[in-house]
Amino acid sequence: MEIGFSKQLDDAIVEISKLPGIGKRTALRLALHILKMERGDVQMLSDAIIALKDKVCYCRECHNLSDTELCEICANPKRNKQIVCVVRDIRDVVAIENTNQYNGVYHVLGGVIAPMEGIGPQHLNLDSLFQRVEAGGVGEVILALPATVDGDTTNFYIYRNIQGKVPAITTIARGIGIGDELEYTDEVTLGRSLLSRTEFEKSYIRRS
Repeated sequence: MEIGFSKQLDDAIVEISKLPGIGKRTALRLALHILKMERGDVQMLSDAIIALKDKVCYCRECHNLSDTELCEICANPKRNKQIVCVVRDIRDVVAIENTNQYNGVYHVLGGVIAPMEGIGPQHLNLDSLFQRVEAGGVGEVILALPATVDGDTTNFYIYRNIQGKVPAITTIARGIGIGDELEYTDEVTLGRSLLSRTEFEKSYIRRS
């Protein structure tokens, strides 16, 4: 969509529409809204975006997004470091934290194994998870990946690699529908699924 009478507006529309889920019409509405904003507000928006790119990093322990080398969750002495919840990405961390039912720490994989998309184990933060287990001190690994074929494939891959190396390997209860994403699950259902987690091996055998 080219407006034609303003190259600056056209350029803004092109750049905004590169964001996921943003079409050209939505990009136009956003660009026009920015034009109406006070210059100070536009500057704060611009600064926040630049800071997001320049200053946000990944936690060296769990790969969660953080402003520091160690994220707030891993650095919190009140969190139970013996329980590690394995999730796909930051959105799942947010979803679980919103339940107020979990006091352990996380390990963010950065995705799931998806052969059809060319994503293999080497593309995920799996080696660092296995190293955490090998180092000792982990009493339970909770597999909280999406209830999808790719999620189950990743769950089983992790299970095979840490079986016998950690006292308990559990998975969240399937109160979450098959194919559902954690980030879209209501907090009550997700919280109950965490509290009602089961041993992964028994869960896998029942579904096989």
